[in-house]
Amino acid sequence: MAGQSRSSNTLVVAQATQALDQLKYEVAQELGIAIPQDGYYGNMATRDTGAIGGHITRKLVQIAEQQLAGQFK
Repeated sequence: MAGQSRSSNTLVVAQATQALDQLKYEVAQELGIAIPQDGYYGNMATRDTGAIGGHITRKLVQIAEQQLAGQFK
């Protein structure tokens, strides 16, 4: 199942897939976590995958807050 996602989440904007993947790699690099090249995360520690997800969520919230702040100026 390498390279396939089992997530049941569906993106509202399908074109966002590539941007979200890029963000995942950037966050992992910032944290010093190596993402498996084969796409299999089974050998990664839950703590590492959780850290990546948490940082992605923080960055997405920050981006949304900045966009909202720009709308109301």
